[in-house]
Amino acid sequence: MKSLNDLIYPYKALLENEDIQKAYKGLLKYLMSVKSHMQKNYSDRFSFGNISPGYLDFSYFPFSDKYLQDRKLRFGIVLNHKDLRFELWLMGRDAIVKDTYWDILKATKWNERIESIPQYAVMEIILVEKPDFKEPKILTRLIERNVIQATNEVIEYFKDNNL
Repeated sequence: MKSLNDLIYPYKALLENEDIQKAYKGLLKYLMSVKSHMQKNYSDRFSFGNISPGYLDFSYFPFSDKYLQDRKLRFGIVLNHKDLRFELWLMGRDAIVKDTYWDILKATKWNERIESIPQYAVMEIILVEKPDFKEPKILTRLIERNVIQATNEVIEYFKDNNL
């Protein structure tokens, strides 16, 4: 395993390419605009948390409603940096909640191809596989449409199954 010292020099060399810093800032700025859009349009339904910039792996912001909060759950709109796509995660407040809901949801359509519990979430739904940032308003509407459809389905599944 490489030491931190061994990793610093390649890291520094990458950061000398200003495009990487500009891209990262641009992605976070876009995620902030998605949060602002969702908050503006859905604050009557959901409460929204702050953006977590992550560690160049995932950046996200959480949101929830009373129904999910009562179950110690929340959704997150996630920018997956490695795969450069947008995802919707259902997350538990702690490991016990996460494990409990994983046992309930691992056989659902959302997790049918997942063999083991994801690192941070109970379920991960791809919202936009290959985002096109040339038209940010169109991309935001696509994310919004997919978020609302998926959250409605998940919450309806919970209610139908008395979870």
